[in-house]
Amino acid sequence: MAINLDKETFYRRLKKLHAAWQKSEGENGFSKMDCLLTAVGVDEEIVYSKSGALQTWLMGYELTDTIMVLTENTLYFLASKKKIDFLRQAENNKEENSIALKLLTRDRNDKDENNFKTIIEAIKGSKKGKTIGTFSKENYPGEFMDSWRAAFKKEDFTTIDVSSAVAYVMCPKEDTEILTIKKACMVTVDVFTKYLKDQIMEIIDSDKKVKHSKLAEGVESAITDKKYVSGVDTTQTDMCYPAIIQSGGNYSLKFSVVSDKNNLHFGAIICSLGARYKSYCSNIVRTLLVNPSDEVQNNYNFLLNLEEEVLKKLCSGTKLSDVYEAGVAYVKKEKADLMENLTKSFGFAMGIEFKENSLTIGPKTTAIARKGMVFNINMGFSNLQNKDATDKEGKVYALFIGDTVMVNENQPASVLTISKKKIKNVGIFLKDESDEEEEDDEEKENAPKPEILGRGKRTAVIESKLRSEQTSEEKRKEHQKELAQQLNEKAKERLAKQSGAKDVEKVRKNTVSYKNVNQMPRVPEVKELKLYVDQKYETVILPIYGIPVPFHISTIKNISQSVEGDYTYLRINFFHPGSTMGKNESGTYQQPDATFLKEVTYRSTNTKEPGEISPPSSNLNTAFRLIKEVQRKFKTREAEEREKEDLVKQDTLVLSQNKGNPKLKDLYIRPNIVTKRMTGSLEAHTNGFRYTSVRGDKVDILYNNIKNAFFQPCDGEMIILLHFHLKHAIMFGKKKHVDVQFYTEVGEITTDLGKHQHMHDRDDLAAEQSERELRHKLKTAFKSFCEKVESMTKSEIEFDTPFRELGFPGAPFRSTVLLQPTSGCLVNLTEWPPFVITLEDVELVHFERVQFHLKNFDMVFVFKDYHRRIAMVNAIPMSMLDHVKEWLNSCDIRYSEGIQSLNWVKIMKTITDDPEGFFESGGWTFLDPESDEEVAEQSDDSEDEDEAYEPSDVESGSEESEEDSEYTEGDTESDDASEESLGGF
Repeated sequence: MAINLDKETFYRRLKKLHAAWQKSEGENGFSKMDCLLTAVGVDEEIVYSKSGALQTWLMGYELTDTIMVLTENTLYFLASKKKIDFLRQAENNKEENSIALKLLTRDRNDKDENNFKTIIEAIKGSKKGKTIGTFSKENYPGEFMDSWRAAFKKEDFTTIDVSSAVAYVMCPKEDTEILTIKKACMVTVDVFTKYLKDQIMEIIDSDKKVKHSKLAEGVESAITDKKYVSGVDTTQTDMCYPAIIQSGGNYSLKFSVVSDKNNLHFGAIICSLGARYKSYCSNIVRTLLVNPSDEVQNNYNFLLNLEEEVLKKLCSGTKLSDVYEAGVAYVKKEKADLMENLTKSFGFAMGIEFKENSLTIGPKTTAIARKGMVFNINMGFSNLQNKDATDKEGKVYALFIGDTVMVNENQPASVLTISKKKIKNVGIFLKDESDEEEEDDEEKENAPKPEILGRGKRTAVIESKLRSEQTSEEKRKEHQKELAQQLNEKAKERLAKQSGAKDVEKVRKNTVSYKNVNQMPRVPEVKELKLYVDQKYETVILPIYGIPVPFHISTIKNISQSVEGDYTYLRINFFHPGSTMGKNESGTYQQPDATFLKEVTYRSTNTKEPGEISPPSSNLNTAFRLIKEVQRKFKTREAEEREKEDLVKQDTLVLSQNKGNPKLKDLYIRPNIVTKRMTGSLEAHTNGFRYTSVRGDKVDILYNNIKNAFFQPCDGEMIILLHFHLKHAIMFGKKKHVDVQFYTEVGEITTDLGKHQHMHDRDDLAAEQSERELRHKLKTAFKSFCEKVESMTKSEIEFDTPFRELGFPGAPFRSTVLLQPTSGCLVNLTEWPPFVITLEDVELVHFERVQFHLKNFDMVFVFKDYHRRIAMVNAIPMSMLDHVKEWLNSCDIRYSEGIQSLNWVKIMKTITDDPEGFFESGGWTFLDPESDEEVAEQSDDSEDEDEAYEPSDVESGSEESEEDSEYTEGDTESDDASEESLGGF
């Protein structure tokens, strides 16, 4: 089978179970049992069963239609052939004193009669062979189970329920189980904070009417949505129970209730949800309070203190009844009037099964808590009266909180569902409402500003989003440590796969003027041994020692003409090895050892002899003019070919004749097709977009070539735009482009300062009103276009919208712009050239010049493709450092910081030259501030190694011009120069 059985875990846990039975301690309840029997059938309605939990605990999987019998020294399994093949992985165990494993394959011919006899004989041979330990509440349906029960009843066996005893053995969790439960808790917290809480806030904020059941359904789909859940395999996540949302006076503080179909009431909102990961359960309960009165706040704070008291008492070696009594005593002492409203228990043990009834924190449970046990702690007050309530639903309220906790030795239980629950974190304070319209107006005026890390609209919501949602420096550092560990390993794997690829040297194309003598032009100038320019073949024919010799225009470096006295001189310089100082020059000549002509000079008189139409020097003048002209044409054509060299051939656009194609008119395109900008229309077809300008120029963008599509509305901007970041460059306007943008202007970009500004000028007011209407109209049109395209392409194209409230200023090129994150990128689309960084391409981010006395810092993006030049954003205000860190951390991107600027050209060259050596010496850990001391110690021993990472005062201009070259607006020569100056560092 494809699935594996962890043999070591299987035998370790089996021995633990067997040892607990052999000890026959009273608290384990195994003393009367002669053997243990479990029979698991098939029943879709049963989510949790003790037999299934025991199988999962031992083998990692639940095996249906399987009988398992543990005798004094042997473990028997009766199951189908596939399941037996899976269990056979544990058969060859040769450890001493191990429990023997006996596997029986089902035989459908005799309906397993012989197999049943074998098992019954084994039961009779175990100890006294009379009393069988079973799980009495389980009664699986099905033919196989019925046959087994019939065979079992024929024998004179006594059964005893050992559910609580087995639960007590399974309850203390191993380290691997704790890790899985922590991940389940992480999913639970993520879904609550990122989805459910945000949904409820949005409902309250926009005063919507949404049913409890509808909210609960949304939670179920969010649990497997990577938008909300990260860091785990979402295919293995599941709900422990349907989420429970309660409000409006109808409260039941149990986990067996179902969310009703009443609308959400803006009072006390109780949210209970639990995620299951790899079969292990977790749970969280929170009460969100909208405009709570002082009395409600006091009762809630008291409930938090009660939970703290219970957690203090819940430690290894304490009876669960004592834990309950400690909580009750605290209530009686501090607020005795709340005793009748208190829940009857304070939680229960949890693991593979959501609720273990035998280990409830209640008045009658004598079991003792052990280190590693995981409990679902939950407590609350029901049927409380709110005298300050203005509506009927708010008169009765309840408070309920719950967390997943782990029992420790000699210290309070630790909370695994880390989500803050103080009143400032769960309180939603709105303005008092007199009537609906007044309330709406007040909310608009007095709403808090959007939080720094909120997504979308945030108005009348929680006081401080940043401080309340797990954004502490400690949590961030912990997450960054995990990312740092993964970084080097993933990079090593990636480089190992790429190691075969090498740069190919480009050889200069060998141009031939004429393939044979017959192609030579038969013109008088050639016969008369004059200079002749053959424009058809781009060749200059020069007379050398009385022979006309053709030279292709590509061999000529430059020409110069001068007049001295009665003579005109024409000097022609040719390309030859050593004529240029470019890189890898040797590769541009096929035979660099051959003899090359360096230069040739011609002289001709300016004096016209009698009978001549023109002086002889006119031939040199004509040659000079024509050589320049042919040279210009050749260079232009060669530049175009160079542009097209690495172009990936695109599919042909399939035009759709449907008149209902999504279409936007009056759009400008960036970059411009020609120098003068002009409008056009963008239309979506079967497999791509076509932009047609008013002049008739066409630009096709295919869906399969779009890497990222963005829609940026005109909120706070003077333009509204659609932007496409492409996988492969396309050619238009004689240049390559990987970013294409379509936009239209909203309102006036320029303001007439000469015009008198009057506050209440009717014309101005009318203009503002018309601009608002235009903005709304354009936004609706663009949004409709995007939705139609997404629908038409079945979400092959999805438009991402930048989160303006998450934006921060920075200078990726020459000017400071607002950089805005999207769900998968960091972009600036308003200014040109645009700045687009796809986060999945980023290996890590390094902050440079991070010093408290500086106003700004720089941000360097290192890509997973180490041959790609790094991207750099300069001059980010120091006040935005935490904001940027928090954003990167939420995107699972590793970041580091330092006080100096580094020579990234040299660093990346060091890495690409010897990637294995780089990662053996610690890889990217050299960027960590903690590694500074180590570097200082090693500097004496290995100066050469440190030199590769030596900080430079030169701020690399090469990075700044990276995107410029991509958009062919920068000067490539200056790029090379700056790179060389850095390289010589």
